[in-house]
Amino acid sequence: MIQLLQAAPTPGMGGLLQFAPMIFIFVIFYFLLIAPMRKKQKKSREMLAKLKKGDEVVTQGGVFGRIAALDDERGIAVLEISSNVKVKVLRSAIVGLAGEPEEKTAL
Repeated sequence: MIQLLQAAPTPGMGGLLQFAPMIFIFVIFYFLLIAPMRKKQKKSREMLAKLKKGDEVVTQGGVFGRIAALDDERGIAVLEISSNVKVKVLRSAIVGLAGEPEEKTAL
């Protein structure tokens, strides 16, 4: 008769060691994706808070303009994109200052 070998349950730390690979993956995921994303969001929020009339900015759609007015209550900025041509955009649609180079991130 063939005797089958059965693995005996390991007492103690067996349950914790079972989750170690998932914990390790989460730590790597945090440092490679979550932390840089939070840093970029914080920098973006600070830039939006410091906007003032006269700043040259670029929107998500690629429109360059100079801020003519800011409405903090509604979160709107009025951009002058040409002489006598003004458009309203959401303040959150502004991605950066026009003269500021964009940081490249390695993929």
